[in-house]
Amino acid sequence: MRFRLSPPGFPVFLVSVVLAGLAIATLYWRVPVVGAYVSSHRFWVLAGAYLALLLGVIVEGL
Repeated sequence: MRFRLSPPGFPVFLVSVVLAGLAIATLYWRVPVVGAYVSSHRFWVLAGAYLALLLGVIVEGL
């Protein structure tokens, strides 16, 4: 079975970068609005960022 991979769209890429950036930023700084949630669920936020990027690569047109 072969996958037809495509580059993710810019919105999907941007969401992935923002989620990963938030997860990493809570390691070093206090993020005011969503920082409490992100810092307590840092692994899952980072996993969600990579899952969004993976779906953007696998699903064509996303």
